[in-house]
Amino acid sequence: MARVRIKLNSIDIKALNEIIGMIKEIADKSGVLMRGPIPLPTKKMKVTTRKSPCGDGTATFDRFEMRVHKRIIDLPAEDRVLHPIMHLKIPRSVQIKIEMKE
Repeated sequence: MARVRIKLNSIDIKALNEIIGMIKEIADKSGVLMRGPIPLPTKKMKVTTRKSPCGDGTATFDRFEMRVHKRIIDLPAEDRVLHPIMHLKIPRSVQIKIEMKE
């Protein structure tokens, strides 16, 4: 049976969890077996910059960090599940990829 793999990633963990909750709700209403959400490692990107514009003076630094959270969900490829998922309103901070698997 064909399966669908949904990959979600976002820098906003609250928005990501809301979308996952909506997908779980759709799967429960449809009566299909959902595998996941499987958390993948969080990617942390760090940037350190000097506070001083000219480079002179005391060595003071600003540290910035961005975290990208990733999740995977596996569902059966059925129209009664995929149609409502395709019509979800997804915030701009969440990226979603849907792949068909055999």
